[in-house]
Amino acid sequence: MATLQLVTANKEARAPRVRISPKAAAIAAQPTPEAKDHFITRNGLTFAGSHLIIDLWEAQGLDDRDRIERALIDAVNAAGATLLHIHLHTFTEGGGISGVAVLAESHISVHTWPERGYAAFDVFMCGDADPKKALNVFKRAFKPGRMVVGEHKRGVL
Repeated sequence: MATLQLVTANKEARAPRVRISPKAAAIAAQPTPEAKDHFITRNGLTFAGSHLIIDLWEAQGLDDRDRIERALIDAVNAAGATLLHIHLHTFTEGGGISGVAVLAESHISVHTWPERGYAAFDVFMCGDADPKKALNVFKRAFKPGRMVVGEHKRGVL
């Protein structure tokens, strides 16, 4: 039976390094023409995609399901991604909303705490889609007083 190792989020925690042979890395870095895997190479680094962790503070409209759905659609379009499905759940009248936009290129998820003016967005996209283009959409839609953005490259070869 496989075991799952959990790593806590702190300054000392680091993602485990997977060791593969140089030959395997070279093969993985060059997919066959008929099997496009949507890995990208930028500035000499080959990876699956960019994963943005976005915190909005002092934000507006975080209990407005229609506003959140519109922002997700606009963010997908701005990033050049392909929307497959959106699912949103409202917890109580005037309460938080959680949901996901499932993309051909991955996903955008959202969790809101309107009573605190806080929203957590998670934007992961591979291929030619650019998740950073979603940032201005979220600024316009929710007018946050403060936005904190972290970026992580996923699937680095």
